Amino acid sequence: QLQLVESGGGLVQPGGSLRLSCAASRSTLDNYAIGWFRQAPGKGREGVSCISKNGGSTWYGDSVKGRFTISRDNAKNTVYLQMNNLKPEDTAVYYCAAGPIMSVQLMCLWQRGISSWGQGTQVTVSS
Repeated sequence: QLQLVESGGGLVQPGGSLRLSCAASRSTLDNYAIGWFRQAPGKGREGVSCISKNGGSTWYGDSVKGRFTISRDNAKNTVYLQMNNLKPEDTAVYYCAAGPIMSVQLMCLWQRGISSWGQGTQVTVSS
């Protein structure tokens, strides 16, 4: 069973940056698409960004396009989410997830094909 651990969350001022990491253990990430999801207080979980197994295909939510970048380093068994120009509305618990699915759109929009979830990391954007 793939185990995922997120890190890199914290408190940042509006306009600042953070880089989240999702590290895998007990298996390799090569055969999995990876997604970042978030859940703000009182709201449902939403897809932020997803990346295909080989990194050739990515998906971003409208609210983060142009500000967030997802990438993966299969040699390090890690996926990253670079978050720039953070806004207070980005405040949420961020989760990474993995699944043996081909469509990053299905994964991110409908949370389909997910087989493993991380425990989450808190991101707070506030002055």
